[in-house]
Amino acid sequence: MAQKVLVTGGGGYIGSHCVVELIQAGYTPVVIDNFSNAIRGEGGSPESLCRIERILHTRIEFRELDLLDRAGLDAIFKEHQFSAVMHFAGLKAVGESVQKPLKYYRVNLTGTINLLEAMHAHGVLNIVFSSSATVYGDPQRLPIDEDHPAGGCTNPYGKTKYFIEEMIQDQCRAEKGWNAVLLRYFNPIGAHQSGQIGEDPQGIPNNLLPFVAQVAIGRREHLNVFGKDYGTPDGTGVRDYIHVVDLAKGHIAAVKKLQQKCGCKVYNLGTGTGYSVLEMVKAMEKASGKEIRYQIAPRREGDIASCYADPSLAEKELGWRASFGLDKMCEDLWRWQSQNPTGFSKGVES
Repeated sequence: MAQKVLVTGGGGYIGSHCVVELIQAGYTPVVIDNFSNAIRGEGGSPESLCRIERILHTRIEFRELDLLDRAGLDAIFKEHQFSAVMHFAGLKAVGESVQKPLKYYRVNLTGTINLLEAMHAHGVLNIVFSSSATVYGDPQRLPIDEDHPAGGCTNPYGKTKYFIEEMIQDQCRAEKGWNAVLLRYFNPIGAHQSGQIGEDPQGIPNNLLPFVAQVAIGRREHLNVFGKDYGTPDGTGVRDYIHVVDLAKGHIAAVKKLQQKCGCKVYNLGTGTGYSVLEMVKAMEKASGKEIRYQIAPRREGDIASCYADPSLAEKELGWRASFGLDKMCEDLWRWQSQNPTGFSKGVES
């Protein structure tokens, strides 16, 4: 019988792509989401999951649930026997977290505490956590490996990721039998090759590539490039971009690692290559055949100059490495955006 995996926030960008990979790897995902960053489709499920059902000719069990609802969490754990949890649910906009820190601490930290308590109460002791390279703060050295100091976060969003990592590590130390893989993502971009699921931020995109794609498709007039005076080759911020499907495959490797009774492990998921904002603009112009207008704006609070991974530990211990390059990332992103000009909202401007 296929192992069941609870996927929190599975209607979102990364969660939905991981649902695809779980199904293709032979697992049975059970998805919960509160629609804070997902569009509702037919039958009450997120539109992303409805499309996955059509792509893969399957059914996905879904429950609308907020992690702040502890009773609701207990109910779903009583109903199913989960072998593991993949935890994606949480607020994730850096700028908003600077403006509304208490909201981020309440949702991300309290929600995760509820989840961990429910797992503990029902004997589910395996978790893959969606963390972030933001836990490294302003890098002391590049590329960043897992031994790089963490915790010097430059914004409340990053701090919530770091605090959750600490909670999970403490729980693994306190009680034998717990196994956790903390995956520190760099910058996920791209979309499923079908063009049917991809990143669909609600409102103004907070991340670079969705904004660039919306400029290319005509939804936005121009891109604001925040800062051109960083100590980088062209003065704009440099980041490590990873295809979301590569990232999702990393989660399958992480679930398999849990089955080895691994204790608590931390891995970077990135390509090891950094690209500047202007390099990404050029790459998307190539993929889309469109001019992408931009203007230089002041730096944003909480941003750093450069951040890219040393992903060698994940290759060594998980047998995972990124396989898609920049052209493929941008081509798949453009296929998603051009086929879905207004995202999942079926012609209604978000």
